[in-house]
Amino acid sequence: MMPFSFPAFKRKMLLGTIAAAALTAPLATSVQAADFKFAGPLDAYTLDPHAVSNTLIFAVLANVYEPLVRRNAEQKIEPALATEWKQTDDTTWEFTLRQGVKFSNGNPFTADDVVFSLTRGQAGGIKANLNSIASIEKVDDYKIRIRTRAVNPILPNQITNWYIMDKEWAEANGAVQPGAANNATETFANRNAMGTGPYVIKERDPGVKTVFATNSGWWDKKAGNIDNATFFVIPNPSTRVSALISGEVDLIDGVPPQDAERIDKADGLHVKAGPDLRTIYVQPDVARDSLIFGSEKAKNPFKELKVRQAMELAIDTGAIQKRIMRNYSVPVGLPIGKEINGFDPELGAPVKPDVDKAKELMKEAGYENGFSVTLDCTNDRFMNDEATCLAVAASLARINIKVEPRAQATSRWATQVNPPEYNTSLAMLGYSPATYDAHIFLTSIAATRDPKSGLGAFNIGGYSNPEVDKLIAAIGKETDQGKRTDLIQQAFKLIKADVGFIPLHQLNILWGVKDNVTVVQPADLAYPLRYFAVK
Repeated sequence: MMPFSFPAFKRKMLLGTIAAAALTAPLATSVQAADFKFAGPLDAYTLDPHAVSNTLIFAVLANVYEPLVRRNAEQKIEPALATEWKQTDDTTWEFTLRQGVKFSNGNPFTADDVVFSLTRGQAGGIKANLNSIASIEKVDDYKIRIRTRAVNPILPNQITNWYIMDKEWAEANGAVQPGAANNATETFANRNAMGTGPYVIKERDPGVKTVFATNSGWWDKKAGNIDNATFFVIPNPSTRVSALISGEVDLIDGVPPQDAERIDKADGLHVKAGPDLRTIYVQPDVARDSLIFGSEKAKNPFKELKVRQAMELAIDTGAIQKRIMRNYSVPVGLPIGKEINGFDPELGAPVKPDVDKAKELMKEAGYENGFSVTLDCTNDRFMNDEATCLAVAASLARINIKVEPRAQATSRWATQVNPPEYNTSLAMLGYSPATYDAHIFLTSIAATRDPKSGLGAFNIGGYSNPEVDKLIAAIGKETDQGKRTDLIQQAFKLIKADVGFIPLHQLNILWGVKDNVTVVQPADLAYPLRYFAVK
């Protein structure tokens, strides 16, 4: 992330970061179990771990479900439901499964659950995350063999958000098939969960609260002391801040930048800020021949490269950083952040606004008088999303693109823009590559849409470049890390030239936390309750 100044009021916040690092080792057994209350702006709109590749859903479910390989407090991969793994040849991986593990209903965890969870996952909205896997074989009850479609040197990194479900439980409750990514399909797994993780979901009121209780039969030991935790959904930022200051909750996510100093100065509270893997970008629909939400019904102006170039030059990301985000974001020139493997600092430099050049490009493209279009945004998904949406609209108005912002709750927004409908002409989106590697962005979002393979499943605007697709395939099987990074950067060079995505900024994560609470704040937006402690 590019450096920015830290005001004096954040000194206490930095001390909190140091304290969080200490939680990599288990706490002393003398620390008593504690209850914990926290709040965020929106809910996980499904509990189905295979329905959709969604950062918040993974963040909530990581406390209940587990993958074969997980990330620790430093975000390094470590054993979870698999105790060891090895690559036996170019396309074969062998995983030894942990014995003695039980789902929270008492059912034993075996290879059958892993095989079932792959089949189910590849039929759902996380299929792009699992696209490199060609087949899975049960060797015995505690060993499985995965074959990849091509050489894949980073398979363990790609499956940290592939959660294993109890096959017997799913079959008994009619949840063999995953729910839809747009949440239109109601299944038992949408509202119920059955995992092997440190917590169980004791109570669930969608859109209001989720109550977690310790899974007494968990195979591992928690580093923290949280016994019960309640997550409250508080969409209104002011109400969320008030809940923290009044002591109703111990932590809030999504602190408004304008309230950070107020929280930090409050007695017994501090702000904890860290890099967010999520990058926010605008994506125009370049697949349709007309605007489904706009004035141009005979043609689609977004198919014109010069129009997209003009849009990129018109949006002042520096002004958004200062005025909207209060310096809690960093403008970027790529739709991935600095922490992601494959990021190129030169390509990733933000584009400097040039309204005169943008107007010239609009004239050359035949749109000097502009056009109108609806910009689909969320108003509760990430920090200052609606305000950013309005700022983008104001910027584009300078080149006669009359933008009507349509800011919605994430649940409604996702139903509209997510696959299979992609019902948008222009959308503001965010993505956090959970693998810390650019390949997942390329396969999920930049690849040409292919419903059969799952490639490009969340390519909302329908961007397509055959040369990028070839590079994506080559990246997936390249074992030489230097060559692989070079291929990633070649792909992003083409994507940047095509302006299929208009990057805005990389966010910070802002939490308001009580001083007696110690937390770990991962860059992938998770809430790892097993590391949290209340003194």
